[in-house]
Amino acid sequence: MTAEVFYRLMTMMGVKQVFNHADFRLLSSRARDALLEYHERNIYIRGLVPLVGFPSAEVYYDRRERTAGVSKYPLHKMMALALEGITSMTVMPLRIITLTGFIISAVAILAIVVVLINKMIGNPIQGWASVIVALFFMGGVQMLCLGIIGEYLGKIYLETKRRPRSHIEEKEGFGSP
Repeated sequence: MTAEVFYRLMTMMGVKQVFNHADFRLLSSRARDALLEYHERNIYIRGLVPLVGFPSAEVYYDRRERTAGVSKYPLHKMMALALEGITSMTVMPLRIITLTGFIISAVAILAIVVVLINKMIGNPIQGWASVIVALFFMGGVQMLCLGIIGEYLGKIYLETKRRPRSHIEEKEGFGSP
Protein backbone atom coordinates (compact mmCIF):
# COMPACT_ATOMS: atom_id res chain seq x y z
CA MET A 1 0.00 0.00 0.00
CA THR A 2 2.81 2.44 0.86
CA ALA A 3 4.54 1.66 -2.44
CA GLU A 4 1.39 2.45 -4.41
CA VAL A 5 0.99 5.77 -2.59
CA PHE A 6 4.62 6.56 -3.37
CA TYR A 7 4.28 5.77 -7.09
CA ARG A 8 1.13 7.86 -7.35
CA LEU A 9 2.87 10.76 -5.57
CA MET A 10 5.85 10.54 -7.91
CA THR A 11 3.53 10.50 -10.94
CA MET A 12 1.73 13.60 -9.65
CA MET A 13 5.12 15.31 -9.34
CA GLY A 14 5.88 14.56 -12.99
CA VAL A 15 8.36 11.70 -12.60
CA LYS A 16 8.05 9.11 -15.36
CA GLN A 17 8.55 5.62 -14.01
CA VAL A 18 7.02 2.19 -14.32
CA PHE A 19 4.28 1.87 -11.71
CA ASN A 20 5.01 -0.58 -8.89
CA HIS A 21 8.36 -1.65 -10.34
CA ALA A 22 11.61 -2.60 -8.64
CA ASP A 23 15.16 -1.73 -9.68
CA PHE A 24 15.80 -4.96 -11.59
CA ARG A 25 16.04 -4.26 -15.33
CA LEU A 26 17.32 -5.84 -18.49
CA LEU A 27 19.03 -3.20 -20.64
CA SER A 28 20.54 -3.33 -24.09
CA SER A 29 24.17 -2.28 -24.34
CA ARG A 30 23.07 0.99 -26.00
CA ALA A 31 20.67 1.78 -23.16
CA ARG A 32 23.29 0.79 -20.57
CA ASP A 33 25.89 3.05 -22.21
CA ALA A 34 23.39 5.92 -22.34
CA LEU A 35 22.52 5.38 -18.66
CA LEU A 36 26.22 5.50 -17.78
CA GLU A 37 26.37 9.01 -19.29
CA TYR A 38 24.43 10.20 -16.23
CA HIS A 39 27.13 11.04 -13.71
CA GLU A 40 24.86 11.63 -10.74
CA ARG A 41 25.70 10.70 -7.19
CA ASN A 42 22.11 10.56 -5.96
CA ILE A 43 20.77 7.93 -8.30
CA TYR A 44 17.15 6.91 -8.42
CA ILE A 45 17.26 4.11 -11.00
CA ARG A 46 13.47 3.68 -11.16
CA GLY A 47 13.12 7.22 -12.53
CA LEU A 48 16.42 7.49 -14.38
CA VAL A 49 16.01 4.51 -16.74
CA PRO A 50 12.76 5.83 -18.30
CA LEU A 51 14.42 9.27 -18.54
CA VAL A 52 17.08 7.82 -20.85
CA GLY A 53 14.28 7.40 -23.37
CA PHE A 54 14.99 4.20 -25.25
CA PRO A 55 12.06 2.00 -26.27
CA SER A 56 11.07 -0.40 -23.52
CA ALA A 57 8.68 -3.20 -22.77
CA GLU A 58 7.18 -4.54 -19.59
CA VAL A 59 6.94 -8.17 -18.60
CA TYR A 60 4.07 -8.90 -16.22
CA TYR A 61 3.93 -11.79 -13.81
CA ASP A 62 1.87 -12.84 -10.82
CA ARG A 63 3.65 -11.93 -7.63
CA ARG A 64 2.84 -14.42 -4.95
CA GLU A 65 2.62 -13.68 -1.28
CA ARG A 66 5.83 -14.21 0.68
CA THR A 67 5.93 -17.76 2.03
CA ALA A 68 9.01 -17.49 4.26
CA GLY A 69 10.88 -14.79 6.11
CA VAL A 70 10.06 -11.12 6.47
CA SER A 71 10.72 -8.09 4.33
CA LYS A 72 14.14 -6.55 4.76
CA TYR A 73 12.72 -3.25 3.56
CA PRO A 74 11.21 -1.50 6.60
CA LEU A 75 9.31 1.77 6.59
CA HIS A 76 12.38 3.94 7.25
CA LYS A 77 14.12 2.50 4.17
CA MET A 78 10.99 3.12 2.09
CA MET A 79 10.88 6.71 3.31
CA ALA A 80 14.58 7.17 2.45
CA LEU A 81 13.95 5.81 -1.07
CA ALA A 82 10.95 8.11 -1.48
CA LEU A 83 12.98 11.14 -0.38
CA GLU A 84 15.81 10.14 -2.72
CA GLY A 85 13.41 9.74 -5.63
CA ILE A 86 11.63 13.02 -5.02
CA THR A 87 14.75 15.11 -4.48
CA SER A 88 16.75 13.59 -7.34
CA MET A 89 14.03 13.60 -10.00
CA THR A 90 11.86 16.67 -9.45
CA VAL A 91 11.81 20.23 -8.14
CA MET A 92 8.06 20.03 -7.50
CA PRO A 93 8.40 20.42 -3.69
CA LEU A 94 10.08 23.79 -4.28
CA ARG A 95 7.19 24.81 -6.51
CA ILE A 96 4.70 23.73 -3.86
CA ILE A 97 6.46 26.03 -1.37
CA THR A 98 6.23 28.90 -3.85
CA LEU A 99 2.53 28.25 -4.47
CA THR A 100 1.81 27.97 -0.74
CA GLY A 101 3.56 31.29 -0.09
CA PHE A 102 1.57 32.93 -2.87
CA ILE A 103 -1.73 31.57 -1.50
CA ILE A 104 -0.97 32.68 2.07
CA SER A 105 0.04 36.14 0.83
CA ALA A 106 -3.16 36.42 -1.25
CA VAL A 107 -5.34 35.39 1.72
CA ALA A 108 -3.53 37.92 3.91
CA ILE A 109 -4.16 40.67 1.35
CA LEU A 110 -7.85 39.75 1.32
CA ALA A 111 -7.83 39.88 5.13
CA ILE A 112 -6.24 43.35 4.99
CA VAL A 113 -9.04 44.49 2.67
CA VAL A 114 -11.68 43.06 5.05
CA VAL A 115 -10.06 44.76 8.07
CA LEU A 116 -9.88 48.11 6.22
CA ILE A 117 -13.51 47.86 5.06
CA ASN A 118 -14.64 47.07 8.63
CA LYS A 119 -12.66 50.04 9.92
CA MET A 120 -14.16 52.37 7.29
CA ILE A 121 -17.74 51.35 8.05
CA GLY A 122 -17.14 51.89 11.74
CA ASN A 123 -17.02 48.26 12.82
CA PRO A 124 -13.30 47.71 13.51
CA ILE A 125 -12.05 44.37 14.81
CA GLN A 126 -10.09 45.34 17.90
CA GLY A 127 -6.58 44.10 18.67
CA TRP A 128 -5.97 40.88 16.87
CA ALA A 129 -6.64 41.92 13.27
CA SER A 130 -3.55 44.00 12.69
CA VAL A 131 -1.25 41.46 14.36
CA ILE A 132 -2.70 38.38 12.68
CA VAL A 133 -2.89 39.96 9.24
CA ALA A 134 0.69 41.24 9.51
CA LEU A 135 1.88 37.79 10.64
CA PHE A 136 0.16 35.99 7.81
CA PHE A 137 1.29 38.52 5.23
CA MET A 138 4.92 38.42 6.30
CA GLY A 139 4.84 34.61 6.59
CA GLY A 140 3.38 34.34 3.10
CA VAL A 141 5.90 36.76 1.63
CA GLN A 142 8.75 34.86 3.30
CA MET A 143 7.48 31.53 1.94
CA LEU A 144 7.07 33.08 -1.50
CA CYS A 145 10.63 34.42 -1.39
CA LEU A 146 11.96 31.06 -0.20
CA GLY A 147 10.08 29.38 -3.02
CA ILE A 148 11.57 31.73 -5.62
CA ILE A 149 15.06 31.14 -4.21
CA GLY A 150 14.23 27.42 -4.25
CA GLU A 151 13.33 27.65 -7.93
CA TYR A 152 16.77 29.06 -8.69
CA LEU A 153 18.42 26.43 -6.50
CA GLY A 154 16.40 23.74 -8.26
CA LYS A 155 17.58 24.97 -11.66
CA ILE A 156 21.18 25.03 -10.45
CA TYR A 157 20.74 21.54 -8.99
CA LEU A 158 19.40 20.15 -12.28
CA GLU A 159 22.21 21.86 -14.24
CA THR A 160 24.95 20.45 -12.01
CA LYS A 161 23.71 16.94 -12.77
CA ARG A 162 24.82 17.54 -16.37
CA ARG A 163 22.28 15.07 -17.69
CA PRO A 164 22.54 14.45 -21.42
CA ARG A 165 19.89 16.34 -23.34
CA SER A 166 19.37 13.49 -25.79
CA HIS A 167 20.74 10.14 -26.96
CA ILE A 168 21.30 9.12 -30.55
CA GLU A 169 19.35 5.96 -31.10
CA GLU A 170 20.69 5.12 -34.52
CA LYS A 171 23.44 6.52 -36.75
CA GLU A 172 22.85 6.29 -40.48
CA GLY A 173 25.12 7.35 -43.31
CA PHE A 174 27.84 8.88 -41.15
CA GLY A 175 31.26 7.33 -41.58
CA SER A 176 29.97 4.02 -42.90
CA PRO A 177 31.55 2.67 -46.10
